[in-house]
Amino acid sequence: MKEFELKYGCNPNQKPARIYMHDGSELPIEILNGKPGYINFLDAFNSWQLVKELKAALGMPAATSFKHVSPTSAAVGTPLSDKLKRACFVDDVEGLDGSAIGCAYARARGTDRMCSFGDWVALSDVCDVVTAKMVKREVSDGIIAPGYEPEALEILKSKRKGGYNIVKIDPDFVPDEAEHKQVFGITFEQGRNNFRIDRELLSNIVTANKNLPESAVRDLIVSLITLKYTQSNSVCFAVDGQAIGVGAGQQSRIHCTRLAGSKADTWFLRQHDKVLNLPFKPELGRPDRDNVIDGYINKNEEDVCADGNWQKYFTRKPEPLTDGEIRTYLSEIDGVSLGSDAFFPFSDNIERAKKSGVKYIAEPGGSIRDDIVIECCDKYGIAMAFTGMRLFHH
Repeated sequence: MKEFELKYGCNPNQKPARIYMHDGSELPIEILNGKPGYINFLDAFNSWQLVKELKAALGMPAATSFKHVSPTSAAVGTPLSDKLKRACFVDDVEGLDGSAIGCAYARARGTDRMCSFGDWVALSDVCDVVTAKMVKREVSDGIIAPGYEPEALEILKSKRKGGYNIVKIDPDFVPDEAEHKQVFGITFEQGRNNFRIDRELLSNIVTANKNLPESAVRDLIVSLITLKYTQSNSVCFAVDGQAIGVGAGQQSRIHCTRLAGSKADTWFLRQHDKVLNLPFKPELGRPDRDNVIDGYINKNEEDVCADGNWQKYFTRKPEPLTDGEIRTYLSEIDGVSLGSDAFFPFSDNIERAKKSGVKYIAEPGGSIRDDIVIECCDKYGIAMAFTGMRLFHH
């Protein structure tokens, strides 16, 4: 297949639309089911690069959940604790512990379940039956992987009344070194961002604390590779082999850190006993539970515990999660890693990061206020590495 005609571009008025190889060669994909759209393919090709690179860097199966050309999370296939399984709504999945790619997907999809609603999934490895069964029951637009077990493929084909988008990509495909895009009829050209993110990138530790355990190395690599494919400005919190808070596309670095930090806090609080034991009505669907949990934790637009509201969601009125309980719970969090796609210009980012348990940081460095940022890290005993490389992505 040398080209694929799309229904329209980013919006219904943007026609005609298609994908094709600039040199006239065959596309490196097979569309096994459905008819993906323009934004679907933007998500697919960005997300595939992320998981392929994570697998290459860490030697573990990787998965990501993408929405609007940025990851909601990315993860490698480490086992989930019982509490995390419950928080990710996968405690009922048979065979999960035996599927590394399934664990990676469960983590990636379960991190920010509200933002993953209607996502695009990317897997570094062949999709197995365990993973396919999990994908089937979530609201999702499509998936890209290097292959699918026959039974897994049939499971996915039955999703969305047979219209689920399933793409198989050639894992050996290597794109041209030069990239091109057009804006306002003007062609831009640049070299592909082939910058390698690995352990050596974290060797320049500029803080008094030089201790960087292997778990932190793994998490910083997860964070930095996630940032490499996140719309800038961006900041990413990571722990336990997964991105737990991504702040994407903000004009101010501190707003990135606040956004990512609040998502990380919500991820931690989803594992609070009060949240895990919310008395949901059995007929309440998974997306509705996600919204209610977010409202319960963050006290958003609707007080879900108020009279007249709780009856819609719960079998009995739950006790609220108080501000004091939240502060106490989060104050015990430690060992979180944080990556930034560009330097931190002010120490306020470190102050905010510390509130979410950050102990390890990787950022390019190069600010005229680097000394102030380092001083703030030293105040909290944070280890920070300067990578020397910006990771902007647009």
